[in-house]
Amino acid sequence: MQLCCVRGRGADKLKASVAIRFSLVGGVPKEMAEQKLFKDYFDAALVNELGERIHAVYPAFDVSSFTTGILDQLPAFELKDRVRLISRVLRTHLPESYPDALEVLLKFLGPVDKEKDEFMYGFGLMPIAHFVETNGLAHFDASMAALYEITKRHTAEFAIRPFLLRHEARTLTVLRRWAKDDSEDVRRLVSEGTRPRLPWASRLAPFVTDPGPVISLLRLLKDDPSLYVRRSVANNLNDISKDHPERVVETLKAWQEQGGDQIGWIVGHALRGLIKQGDRRALSLMGFEKPKLALTGLRVDPPAIRFGNSLEVRFELESRSNRSQRLVVDYIIQFVKANGQRSPKVFKLSTRTLKAQEKAKIQKRHAIKPITTRRYYAGTHRLEIQVNGEVLGGTDFELVM
Repeated sequence: MQLCCVRGRGADKLKASVAIRFSLVGGVPKEMAEQKLFKDYFDAALVNELGERIHAVYPAFDVSSFTTGILDQLPAFELKDRVRLISRVLRTHLPESYPDALEVLLKFLGPVDKEKDEFMYGFGLMPIAHFVETNGLAHFDASMAALYEITKRHTAEFAIRPFLLRHEARTLTVLRRWAKDDSEDVRRLVSEGTRPRLPWASRLAPFVTDPGPVISLLRLLKDDPSLYVRRSVANNLNDISKDHPERVVETLKAWQEQGGDQIGWIVGHALRGLIKQGDRRALSLMGFEKPKLALTGLRVDPPAIRFGNSLEVRFELESRSNRSQRLVVDYIIQFVKANGQRSPKVFKLSTRTLKAQEKAKIQKRHAIKPITTRRYYAGTHRLEIQVNGEVLGGTDFELVM
């Protein structure tokens, strides 16, 4: 399993412990996917460096025993279990008192130095965040102080979630204060850590039921000067829209009416899930009206495709309006499931303005190849063209496995 805490600022980049920068592609770093698995960065070199760095500030730390206790078991584990293993063994080699152990780890963190110390801004701190997550619930203030420092270097978006569940009111009070922090990493944690459906994390069930406390925090961040923070705000609202679409649309409409230089981008990014679903309220808020169009010349080549190859999709949109229309153009593939039924998946194509009586030719290549999030089955699939949430037409194609 991959983890979304692999992250960064600006264009969502992270300087990893391997001293490379990589961009996120659908939650998976492209260069990393091409080189090796996430779990393989938790290797002997990382464990040894972690031990040596802790030993430097806490001489009683037995590096040899620490690494031996981990490396014998490490190869059998996947990513999250490797993080848990390192955290668990770390606990047995630090002072028995949690506050004393935390004091050692805070010394180990040292000053913030994002330009020179790549280990502290990559995978090396994942076990440290997990250490606080699993051992610190009974020491709220000390743990919050530690997560504050960790997130300025790595992230605490997973580690803070048990505190939200166990100490909701106290944690929300801290997050309201952090929303005004000078560090964009800390402000981003306020949003990212409260996402009710944060990928690869436990759900925050109370906030899935009632997102009100989360939306109150996001309101403090909606005009944040950092795109890194605003992107997290939009992602959080996109999560909430899966359970409370009307609440999200109403919230964004109110923000839009209040104005602000950045709100337009947040609205568009936060509503992307509802736009794909053709939600009329979301489309209206974005200025997409019921389309007046004709779909012509829809072709899918080849009409029968072997698994591993690509489809070429071509069609034409012809305006039937006397004025310009803003269009969000998507295509839907109705994938055949194991039981022979079909399941739709929406793919974005383009957003454009079509002038009165104008025609637009559109084409797209779609690869039918192995991916980790879908299993393919042979049979008659269907491709449909959706504009402003309305399906204008479609055509079938055969998939041969």
